[in-house]
Amino acid sequence: MRSLFRNFVPLLLAALLAAPVVTAGCRSQGPPQDDSYIQWEHDTHREHVDVNKRSDEERKQYDDWRHSQKDHH
Repeated sequence: MRSLFRNFVPLLLAALLAAPVVTAGCRSQGPPQDDSYIQWEHDTHREHVDVNKRSDEERKQYDDWRHSQKDHH
């Protein structure tokens, strides 16, 4: 039993140390869903959907909306 515990602790420690690196890598895939994207969904009465799962037309609408918002700030 003690041998099993000694083998398990280093694996658990390695997993804990690797978790932030792995999750940070996943987050950098594709455009971020930042506050402006969430605001666009709200303003246009859309359900929340990952931006990568939106149609090309919806992504274009979001890009147009986002650029028009920068003009007002």
